[in-house]
Amino acid sequence: MEPDALAAPSLVDLTVARLSREILSGRPGPGEKLVEEQITRRYGISRAPLREALRLLAQRGLVEHVPRRGVRVATLSERDVRELYDLRDVLERHVVRTALPATPDGLADLRVALGAMAEAATAGDRLSVAEAHREFHVAVVALAGNRQLTAAYAATLEKIQLYMAVNLRREAETVHAPDGVDRHARLLDAVAGGDPAGVLAVLDGHGARSYLA
Repeated sequence: MEPDALAAPSLVDLTVARLSREILSGRPGPGEKLVEEQITRRYGISRAPLREALRLLAQRGLVEHVPRRGVRVATLSERDVRELYDLRDVLERHVVRTALPATPDGLADLRVALGAMAEAATAGDRLSVAEAHREFHVAVVALAGNRQLTAAYAATLEKIQLYMAVNLRREAETVHAPDGVDRHARLLDAVAGGDPAGVLAVLDGHGARSYLA
């Protein structure tokens, strides 16, 4: 087996993780066809685990099956993107109004996510920075203790990251990752302060239509 090949314990889980990471990095990009033969050869797997992985990724909205044309990376219309951002904003504001003051465990989760973000920024890994941003915001929403709300919010952010993936290289040239760390540190301070109005003010300045910034 080639060094690049995937192996047990779970080919499906590993394939989902690796392929989703590639998609969220912007390679392959939205609308690009995923050729099974190429992927199975590159990953060193058979078609059965790949097809199951593609089915699971379709459930998450990262890929879509097109009749008689195979599978491609999902695309989002401008309306889709606006609606996703609106949903994100509604869920965040609901949590801020109901989940504060945060528990010590909840604040600890936020600090772990912020630490991961800082490490990724230092390493210059834009994809890991974006993933850490997502994990931080999910941890904020998890403060409400509502598992269904948290799952819906996490799925919303992943789709937004899919939309933003095409801009990762441009972001790397124009945005300084440490700036994002500082903004999230201010958000953590506001959450720790337990003031809903203060948290909402930080979120408003966080960028209502910018996920990676």
